[in-house]
Amino acid sequence: MRVLVDGMEGGTVAAGDRGLAYGDGLFETMRAHAGTVPWWPAHWRRLLHGAQRLRIPVPAEADVVQHVTALLQGGDGVVKLLLTRGAGGRGYTPPPEPAPTCIVSRHPVPVATPGGLKLRWCDTRLAEQPMLAGIKHCNRLEQVLARLEWTAPGCPMPDADDGLMRATSGDVVCATSANVFALIDGQWRTPPVDVCGVAGVCREWALARLDARTETLSPQHVESAEAVFLCNAVRGILPVARLGDRTWSPHPRVAAARRALALDHPAFAAPPETP
Repeated sequence: MRVLVDGMEGGTVAAGDRGLAYGDGLFETMRAHAGTVPWWPAHWRRLLHGAQRLRIPVPAEADVVQHVTALLQGGDGVVKLLLTRGAGGRGYTPPPEPAPTCIVSRHPVPVATPGGLKLRWCDTRLAEQPMLAGIKHCNRLEQVLARLEWTAPGCPMPDADDGLMRATSGDVVCATSANVFALIDGQWRTPPVDVCGVAGVCREWALARLDARTETLSPQHVESAEAVFLCNAVRGILPVARLGDRTWSPHPRVAAARRALALDHPAFAAPPETP
């Protein structure tokens, strides 16, 4: 891993940084290909939206792109962009003129999961907070707690690849690190993210490219779907083979979605065979 802090390799983050103290910040995790981030405009747009919501100043886009390019050096990888409000002393009240911290890091591409994913239902629920819904803020303790369920003694499906999370209302929202799509009555559907959850960049692509729609989904809707996939901007479209006791065979509509993604994003340009 290589890291730039405010453009400096080997730079440090202040002990009083509000991102560290309160999760007061935003982040983007992006798939890079041949030295570029193909979905950069969508990621930057989401970062700007989140920064406006939290009232955090944003550095110049050209400077951040320069840092990302320097880290990639023409190669592939995963780029994480972390923006905090910067140092601000003790207490919740932000400084009147914050000096944001911008951290850019490069990571290896994750190893592909062979076959379909194995999912479980998470016991940890997502709090419903419209002010934070949709944006990718730094407070991810709910996801951390959900992932800790895998290590609990007697945990069902300790070999699960991911877990589906519900809101406090009981409606399905997402996986711990991806959005979820279910094929119901021949149409792809994904939960809204207006009270909790993240408006994923790959989710945005799928809504437009697959003619999908947002719809409130119960656990029963997902379990009875014709097919299910997860998606995020790093791993693309991931077919689901199992959710608890429910299993799915490879589905041609999932394979078609993956081929469409391969056409639109060069990092996913190895289309799967049609089952």
